[in-house]
Amino acid sequence: MAAVVSSPPVAAGSRPRLSAKSTRLSAKPEQLTPIERAARGKDARTRAPRGIHGEYAPASGRVDPVDLLERQSGARLPELVPLRYQRMLESPFRFFRGAAAVMAADLAGTPVSGIDVQLCGDAHLLDFRLLASPERHLVFDINDFDETLPGPWEWDRTRTNVISRRSPRPRGPDGSVRQVNERGRGPVGIDRPRPQRPG
Repeated sequence: MAAVVSSPPVAAGSRPRLSAKSTRLSAKPEQLTPIERAARGKDARTRAPRGIHGEYAPASGRVDPVDLLERQSGARLPELVPLRYQRMLESPFRFFRGAAAVMAADLAGTPVSGIDVQLCGDAHLLDFRLLASPERHLVFDINDFDETLPGPWEWDRTRTNVISRRSPRPRGPDGSVRQVNERGRGPVGIDRPRPQRPG
């Protein structure tokens, strides 16, 4: 069930809200050559370099996340709100899955390239699947648009990255969470068998 959420606040200097007029599809989309598209992408990268997306500082006047969740719960079925909160308390991963409005409010003040797309809205790893196309090809794509809205592509990418970092970690035999090595390639301290040379 999709929730009706008021638009997150916009911090000074961040991207302006999209108007209904700016979100309509034009009858004839602009056709660019590959060179023009590459130039436009490089120009967008100067407005929002890749490195700035690894940092976050809350904006002054940030909306209290708990207040935002309570306002959002006002548009939900009252008997299901306690269940939602219970699920969000289970893990950071479950919290972030249920707090799309909080992350949207936080991302509203971050720098963007100006490239808007139709966002998934609550992008996380479980929203991606291999789907079959009508031509019987497998396509890796998003399959969940219950929180969809137009916005900067960086929001879905950032949300997916944050939730991926908060996803469940490997557990040891005693149930304790295993540390992941600094490259994120596997649990620390696991002895991997070495390949045996023939003969």
